[in-house]
Amino acid sequence: MARGSSETHASPGAFVSVLTVVALVVVGFFAYQASAADGDAPSASPPVSEQSPDGEDGEHSPGEEPTGDAPEGADDEPEGNGEAGGEEHPLPAESGDGKRVVYGLADQRVWLVDPADDGLGDEITATYPVHRSSVDPDPGSYLVSARTERITGSDGVPIENVIGFDAPGAVVFGFSTATDGSTPDPDSTTPTGGIRQFATDGEAMWEFTEVGTPVVVVP
Repeated sequence: MARGSSETHASPGAFVSVLTVVALVVVGFFAYQASAADGDAPSASPPVSEQSPDGEDGEHSPGEEPTGDAPEGADDEPEGNGEAGGEEHPLPAESGDGKRVVYGLADQRVWLVDPADDGLGDEITATYPVHRSSVDPDPGSYLVSARTERITGSDGVPIENVIGFDAPGAVVFGFSTATDGSTPDPDSTTPTGGIRQFATDGEAMWEFTEVGTPVVVVP
């Protein structure tokens, strides 16, 4: 007599269903791990080389002004463009009073001086350096004797805004600007008395003076 089998055999459809469930569980587990890794990742920090010692970002975006200290001297303006006031270059002592041009030989500097608005003392309208020629005028008080817009200087250089003053002697003295921007040679063997100024300073003196304006030359 044949024995009856006690084992139960699963159908093929049930086996496929189990595999499908297992596959879904595995895929879901790896998807969860990937999501958790993205959420916990720290934000990127700037490279250490781009940070200042106190932790602030040391770089700036294109077009943005840097906020750090500027290099020493970066904001310095070239000297000789009508500096107002006289804190750094005070008016020489015993240089007269009232409206006048003061020329300091040792300083090679000019001061344009006007009476103060309150009538108490004088005020410096502008002060700036100049370039001497081979001959200096003697210290003393003179007057503007001529004003010429353009002419050729005694050194052969075209000049403008010429303010001549009546210092005695064979050499003609005056303030002027070389149209080519050159300066005189103080060691020249040719005696010349042109005192050269920057273009903007020459314009300032031209506007400030008239024939008869005092010019005070100090040592």
